[in-house]
Amino acid sequence: MYWVYILASEKDHRTYVGYTSNLEERLNRHNEGRVVSTKHRRPLKVIHKEWFKNREEAKARELWWKGR
Repeated sequence: MYWVYILASEKDHRTYVGYTSNLEERLNRHNEGRVVSTKHRRPLKVIHKEWFKNREEAKARELWWKGR
């Protein structure tokens, strides 16, 4: 199972969209500064999440969110 998630930066109030098979671990990586694209925007919180059966569906939804 895969998750598409949207994070909100509590520092600059911008959002980040991604997908993962382990949402808890991925959020920890973001908030520990181990993700280059968000390391200077911490702390981050999940403001939206969606579950998908497979990677392909999750990736398509991630791209849909990023295109909005």
